Amino acid sequence: MNRNPLDKELQHISGMNTASQALVQRMAAPGLAILFLALVAMWAGAAVGQTPTSIVVVIGAIVAGYMALNIGANDVANNMGPAVGARALTMPVALLIAAICEAAGALLAGSDVVETVASDLLVGFNIAPTSFVLVMISALLAAAMWVHLSTFIGAPVSTTHSIIGGVTGAGIAAAGLSAVSWPDIFIIAFGWMVSPIAGGAIAALLLFLTQVTITGRIDKLRAARTWVPVFVAVMVGTFTMYLVDKGLQHVWARGAVTIVTLGLIAAGVGWAIAFSRVRLRSLALENRKKHVATLFRLPLILAAGLLSFSHGANDVSNAIGPLAAVVSMLSRGTTDVSTDLPFWVLSIGAFGISVGLALFGPRLIRTVGEQITKLNEIRAFCAALSTGLTVLVASALGMPVSTTHIAIGAVFGIGFLREYRSRREMERKSVPIYARFVDPRALNATPEMAFANAREADHRRLIRRQSVYGIMGAWVVTLPSSALLGALVFFLVSRFAL
Repeated sequence: MNRNPLDKELQHISGMNTASQALVQRMAAPGLAILFLALVAMWAGAAVGQTPTSIVVVIGAIVAGYMALNIGANDVANNMGPAVGARALTMPVALLIAAICEAAGALLAGSDVVETVASDLLVGFNIAPTSFVLVMISALLAAAMWVHLSTFIGAPVSTTHSIIGGVTGAGIAAAGLSAVSWPDIFIIAFGWMVSPIAGGAIAALLLFLTQVTITGRIDKLRAARTWVPVFVAVMVGTFTMYLVDKGLQHVWARGAVTIVTLGLIAAGVGWAIAFSRVRLRSLALENRKKHVATLFRLPLILAAGLLSFSHGANDVSNAIGPLAAVVSMLSRGTTDVSTDLPFWVLSIGAFGISVGLALFGPRLIRTVGEQITKLNEIRAFCAALSTGLTVLVASALGMPVSTTHIAIGAVFGIGFLREYRSRREMERKSVPIYARFVDPRALNATPEMAFANAREADHRRLIRRQSVYGIMGAWVVTLPSSALLGALVFFLVSRFAL
């Protein structure tokens, strides 16, 4: 049957319109990102005014804004990934909550950890201020480029690794190995190794506790009425103590007794609200694990918000730490940023992270939430709360740990605990009583038995090994890659600027 030429032409036009719309959609996010960086340049220019070094500060602000966008695109996925993977939040709602909490954390509590990244990594830096400024800007640009590349290929990497690697590489290129504070680097590296283990261990412990106290009981609903409010109380109390200690330190002098007292009061209020809500909701639920898990949905959302707040407080330093050092060097001749951190510097990191999350975050949110292990509300709550607790402690200590390591380590801990318990259950059900008195090698006496047992064991793998190996590989190469890139960027920039 011959088609009408007019139909062919209309189909061709329709195809062109569809392609044009797809192109516009693909270009919308980069266009908005460029608009944000233009606003950053104007904001920085207005803040510093007409000075001989204003152009340098504006360039540094643009690079810091670019880094903040990449932090939002890559690192924030660890915060909302579990909640989205557990279907507790839709993607738009998750992005909105994360954007608000990230900005609040950065603005209220982000100044404490800025000093570590800004001025503590380079100590033997007896060179001209101009070279120091170039080192900081080169480190920022190198880190941002590496995180951008990692986001493009879908790899959740550590932005803390990236910026510290960039500072180290650029510092070595400028002044040699003696310029770097190696004890601080080793301490931070130790934190990187410990933090994913701690995050995984705490998450596994929390999941084990929920299994012992709630899901492993015969009357799950009755147990949930008792224990879900306890988990909520722990979360609310911890968040309150952190907020009072970090967020209000500039306006209110408070002691340890006051902080603990307020935390206990907040925990009590959180327990009372959760107790009433859980009791009311449980009346309409069945005594099944799937139904009981829905009682953790609101606590999971609160935990995700807590995690986003702590991430904004901790990881904003990765974007604005070097910029703060640049501003301090050019205005006061020192790299000390422990006092008088300009608000406009902090705001670039805060809003840049939120904008980057909204524009580029969904892809890696799905990676963290769906492609490592299967999550429900209870597992995601344990992972999010574990990550939040670990990051909050690190931020309180002023240590720039990797949120990515902690969050992914928490998800790994959940997956490996599930896998371990599943295999133990398989062994208990599949091995007959007489096998206890038989050589275990006899259970695989024939190729058929060995194949069947191996296939059953493979089915019990509840965490994707490919994701584990890929993410760990990205962790290993991030620091040296960003360091090499930082040295290269400094070499190129210094040839034009000096």
